[in-house]
Amino acid sequence: MACAHLDQIRDVVPDSRRCEACVALGDTWVHLRMCLVCGQVGCCDSSKNRHASAHAASTGHPIARSVEPGETWRWCYVDHELV
Repeated sequence: MACAHLDQIRDVVPDSRRCEACVALGDTWVHLRMCLVCGQVGCCDSSKNRHASAHAASTGHPIARSVEPGETWRWCYVDHELV
């Protein structure tokens, strides 16, 4: 299936270099993901709080990318696929 949300990708920069929601809770994260609609950085689904997924669900922003060094992949939370 082809992702129908690619038109929502914007030229954004990360709003942080850490998961601010985890920092506020005193928690840590495994990896970071950046929303490609607004630049919000959140923790991945392997992390305890899954803030990037929560952001996608609460805002409707469908696509995020890894902000880990050397990783360039993007994920659509709506279509559940790499894009």
